[in-house]
Amino acid sequence: MSARLLISATRKSSGKTTLAIGLAAAWAAQGLQVRPFKKGPDFIDPAWLTRASGATCHNLDFFMMGQAVVRENFQRYAAGGDVALIEGNHGYYDGQDLEGGDCGAALAELLQVPVVLVVDCKGASRGIAPLVKGHLDFPGGQWIRGVILNNVASSRHEQRLRVALERYCPVPVLGVVPRTRAMEIVERHLGLQPVAEGDAPLERLRVIRDTMIAHLELDALLALARSAPELPPVPVAAQSAPRRDLPGVRVAMAQDAATHFYYPENLEALRQAGVELIPFSMLTDPALPEGVEGLYLGGGFPEVFMERLADNRGLLAEIRARAEAGMPIFAECGGLMMLAERITWNERSVAMIGALPIEVQVEKKPVGYGYMRIEGRESLAWPGAGVTLACHEFHHSRVTRIGEGVDFAFRVVRGHGVDGVRDGLMYRNILACYAHLHAQGAPGWADFLAGFWRAKKRK
Repeated sequence: MSARLLISATRKSSGKTTLAIGLAAAWAAQGLQVRPFKKGPDFIDPAWLTRASGATCHNLDFFMMGQAVVRENFQRYAAGGDVALIEGNHGYYDGQDLEGGDCGAALAELLQVPVVLVVDCKGASRGIAPLVKGHLDFPGGQWIRGVILNNVASSRHEQRLRVALERYCPVPVLGVVPRTRAMEIVERHLGLQPVAEGDAPLERLRVIRDTMIAHLELDALLALARSAPELPPVPVAAQSAPRRDLPGVRVAMAQDAATHFYYPENLEALRQAGVELIPFSMLTDPALPEGVEGLYLGGGFPEVFMERLADNRGLLAEIRARAEAGMPIFAECGGLMMLAERITWNERSVAMIGALPIEVQVEKKPVGYGYMRIEGRESLAWPGAGVTLACHEFHHSRVTRIGEGVDFAFRVVRGHGVDGVRDGLMYRNILACYAHLHAQGAPGWADFLAGFWRAKKRK
């Protein structure tokens, strides 16, 4: 795999995501096999990129995975494609490390990938020249090989921008995208509206694709991607076959518009650990799939669908009864919220599953947002007391009441979790966390969960 391109921006909210989605869809429409990637721990953008390209998008995250795994994952999942397209996060130079070891420039250096810089031109003309030139001259700027001008108001505005860049910045303009509301994706409290939420996002995707076909230099962008040097090969671990030395276990996995935040590598790791994941919908299925021994509730936006979830009374009652009977349940963030007795949001309060003796309130501002570190406690066998894991959280909800009998699996070293100190609610055979763990940054995670679900089957 040599053809690869990183779409970055001068700052957050410059239109980078929309342009990356559109470029992926435009190249796919030309018959190219696009392999999409997203820098950072995001769930929503990868889902859009997956739908746009027709191939599974994979995250590349320094904090949770480390450089070696990022490099290995890129080469593994880019293989077999015509072009790999990476969407950056935040601005090209933004990150937590003052020396830039975790920013977009560091990823460009690690993967030797040409970069196209998206510049939001709203309210600017000649002033974009020092902005772009500063990016070119800063360490890591040598990978920036072109710019895309976004939010351009008119042909006159475009001409002024082009003249300024031609005078001061030795990089080509590879696209000029007009200012239009037609491409805007609805934003809510934690980012873009997920593409899984029906027909409106899919229609918006078609509009974005057609706009990019009309306004980007698709051939020039592809030629730039193909100019990337060959990467030195790195050892890529072979995909492991599912384990046959342990009995399999069937686990119901919620997958619908309300619950769909899962890392593909996590699902792959669970399957390799002998878990058979059976998808079902919390919104429409009247009962759990037959013959399942455990339940996996991932993240999502249950508050947006809480009335529809509550209307599916038979399924909620079955999950509550199965939980009371000891069925092992693992839940992340939105799944934690659905297990609560009640969710309150925007002055609406709706009863949920009630398998956890807690209540949840959705706030207007983030409660936990960003990278986390959690530490194991004696109350849970994995990962071991004092063992620290790198993960992340993003939630506007807080737990406002915790009933008796609840314990905690983790101590929060960095972040918020349930109460700023602890995370991982443990009750009966339920483990529910605000933390989102990535299997490649949490050694033993998949084997632990497989054993957690399998234990009930043995009994």
